[in-house]
Amino acid sequence: MIGALKGVVELRQDPTIIIDVNGVGYRVLVPLSVSSKLDGLGSKIKLFTYTHVREDALELYGFAESEDLRVFEYLISVNGVGCRTALNVFSVGTRMDIMKAITSNDVNFFTSVPRLGKKNAQKIIIELKNKIGGEDIDLSADSGDNDEVIGALRSFGYSTKEAQSAISLLKGEGATVEEKIRLALKYLGK
Repeated sequence: MIGALKGVVELRQDPTIIIDVNGVGYRVLVPLSVSSKLDGLGSKIKLFTYTHVREDALELYGFAESEDLRVFEYLISVNGVGCRTALNVFSVGTRMDIMKAITSNDVNFFTSVPRLGKKNAQKIIIELKNKIGGEDIDLSADSGDNDEVIGALRSFGYSTKEAQSAISLLKGEGATVEEKIRLALKYLGK
């Protein structure tokens, strides 16, 4: 299995990009959020990948963050949701949008995804609510910044739960991500 790729973008044809990794071109399907952030051909990229093997195909699905890959794997674990449909879910919203839709029972979010009907949307919510809900995710308005802060704190060895606890104690302090990280580390150091 190919778990990650790091290389140079050789071709972009949404939703596919080709990444040159030491002379070998890998064709990877990516959500629009990844391809839209590319600096152009020749730019360096690192993706966390899911290798999908069928009897007639071998496909790679790539994500900029390992947490996005994890949510993608949750989605495809639901019976009736394939890899392409799960990728389309990421084209409708971010990881946090998806998790918020699951925890708040938002069927309309999932039915806005092409080829995803109401029945499968309900199935996603029912089957993943316990998995997603068990992660104690902060779904506040500035959750995009909180995602970065949590990722940074996790890289320092703190658990997600410790990081979220520190963020909740900030009570809106810190205007930038860097300030939030600094303040959270100060709290965790006590």
